[in-house]
Amino acid sequence: MTNGAATNGGAGGPRSSTVFFLSDYGLRDEFVGVVHAVLRRLVPGAVVVDLTHDVPPFDVRAGSEALLRAVPFLGSGVVLGVVDPGVGAGRRGLAIEAGTLWFVGPDNGLLVPAAEAAGELHHVVELDVGTDASPTFDGRDVFAPVVAALCDGTPCDQLGEAVPVDELVRVPRPVCERGRMSDGRRILRAEVTWVDRFGNVQLAASATALPEDVPVLTATAEPVPGKAVAGWGGTEIVSRVRAFGDLGAGEVGVLVDANGRLALVVREGSAALRLGVGTGDLVTLSW
Repeated sequence: MTNGAATNGGAGGPRSSTVFFLSDYGLRDEFVGVVHAVLRRLVPGAVVVDLTHDVPPFDVRAGSEALLRAVPFLGSGVVLGVVDPGVGAGRRGLAIEAGTLWFVGPDNGLLVPAAEAAGELHHVVELDVGTDASPTFDGRDVFAPVVAALCDGTPCDQLGEAVPVDELVRVPRPVCERGRMSDGRRILRAEVTWVDRFGNVQLAASATALPEDVPVLTATAEPVPGKAVAGWGGTEIVSRVRAFGDLGAGEVGVLVDANGRLALVVREGSAALRLGVGTGDLVTLSW
């Protein structure tokens, strides 16, 4: 790395050997293993925690939401996030210091929500990219070496030029709206931000978005334009519950999940399949 004129500080890195790694690489190819190998070579004894590598390909928002869900539980270390459809096309690479964490990855909105949740953004730099880097694998050639440098305590002003926080790319926040229908019923219209492997449907709404005294409500799916909603059968009656076990077999419920978000669930079944919704769709809850 060459010295840059970073005006927002020269503090050292975290001197930590813990790396939290998230990507859309999947596990079919060698990409994840190669990044692990580079980190292990550059930081002997490094502990790499794989948050997930099953982010849908190119889905920056989904990766951003996954990092945001994870960050309260990470402690200290370096987060390596790679969901990067703009690799090799001129987008910036970043290193960000926030709280007890550093974040390394592309400047496409992936990192910022989690970094802001971790704490104040103390240092933000645009990474210097060497001439030997492949234009298609920044995770290996650019980001992994930067992560290693941070783990070894390299000051941020040696990683590149300072970037004003207000110039960082941000992904649009998911939809979450409240209002009333023409018949007076109250509604909560929220975007699906995540469908886990069990088919639980997380919404872009916190626990406080739905009054606690609403025991039963209705749910209606609203797919993104041009996307078919397979299996949707109309309005679904939904019970407000605390846990999966409060539902009967096959019953649909809404609860507050482990991340503090409202989620539609089916006991021992897939709410996503039952309701015919996926990430990016909208769901209207009414009562």
